[in-house]
Amino acid sequence: MNLVLTKDETADVLGEEFAQARKRLPGAGKVAQFRQQAFDAFAAAGLPHRRIEDWKYTDLRALMRKVWPLAPAPDDEALSRAASMVEAHAISGARQLVLVDGVFVQTLSDLGGLENGVRIRSLREVLEGKNALLERLLFAPKDQAVVALNAAMMTDGVVIELAEGASLDRPIHLLHVATSRRPVSIFSRSLVEIGQKARATLVESYVSEEANSYQVNDTLLLSVADDARLDHIRLVEESSDASNISSSFVTLGARAHLNAFGLTAGGAVSRYQTAITCAGEGSRIESSGVNLLKGRQHADTTLLLDHAVPHCSSREVFRAVVDDRAHSVFQGRIIVRPKAQKTDARMMTRALLLSDEAEADNKPELEIFADDVTCGHGATAGALDEQLLFYLRARGLSEREAQALLVQAFVGEAIEEIADEALRDIALASAARWLSRRG
Repeated sequence: MNLVLTKDETADVLGEEFAQARKRLPGAGKVAQFRQQAFDAFAAAGLPHRRIEDWKYTDLRALMRKVWPLAPAPDDEALSRAASMVEAHAISGARQLVLVDGVFVQTLSDLGGLENGVRIRSLREVLEGKNALLERLLFAPKDQAVVALNAAMMTDGVVIELAEGASLDRPIHLLHVATSRRPVSIFSRSLVEIGQKARATLVESYVSEEANSYQVNDTLLLSVADDARLDHIRLVEESSDASNISSSFVTLGARAHLNAFGLTAGGAVSRYQTAITCAGEGSRIESSGVNLLKGRQHADTTLLLDHAVPHCSSREVFRAVVDDRAHSVFQGRIIVRPKAQKTDARMMTRALLLSDEAEADNKPELEIFADDVTCGHGATAGALDEQLLFYLRARGLSEREAQALLVQAFVGEAIEEIADEALRDIALASAARWLSRRG
């Protein structure tokens, strides 16, 4: 049988938008050439669809249908609304870095009193100057159409550098705020370079206020050098009709340590895809995540762990709570290269279905090309334990209260993987907000 894919109209419409937007997109010369090449790659592929294996469960041609025009630069009214959102979602003790509709806003950010060896700039500043980091920023894998589109349309973001031995006294909170009240697309890209023996904590939050049907396309490039550590927490509480397609690419040096956590509780359609490469021996990964979904939400977490060298370890714990007619997806792949002997890798995903129409697709995979390794993976899906519900209700709790208590215990295992106690409490509070909205 010959299968013919009908090309969607997204590329043609975006082609006109890209031509009009180029005047306000930062970077000329090499950067402009890279943008054009990236857009051409996207135009050739179009939005990902279900016949691409990695996008089997998240068909953007069906879920999103098209990409909205580029968001305008925030005006005074947008900045005023963003300021109230920053105040509402600020993390006590953290250094706030604020992106409003994809534009870095210094007046809402905290750039004073930077620690020794720490440098923070906007993406626009780096793209418009002559900087050695350009080679890292001009990144677009040929098989990733959404990343290519991000590369072509990236408007702004942050670039964070930690020198060798530098340590942050407080977490960095990168706050993505959407304010536009008409359908727009937001394209941001950030780069974080952690030097040897350096330590950092990065928190990302995606929030909005009265924003309508906007789309986020974000890319984060992370490099953690030898003997360095990064704690990365990601919280998505988007508008109920928003789409968030985010990608991250992480490279770990020798004996580097990554502790990562992601929680998705908002947005109509979301996908977070991350690729982590163990490039130095003795590196360690602890990755966990939670999807909290209701209504008709669709959330996809796709994780690739590439063990390229020996003596590395990874632990992945993922939980999904799915209510109503929502759909959760987890795709986790561990690749162990031929030279990556003594790899120790384990992955476990569990889904809790709170209604008969809820759906969860769990797809853990192992690709092992070495013979001296310890690897394992597993997946389960089920409903709440009726006996435990009866036990709690017999002690005076309502059905919703009993369900909430069991859900909190279920997701707690993943949230407990967050190393920082204060940030762990923030993730628990986000889960509690979802439970309260559920009724």
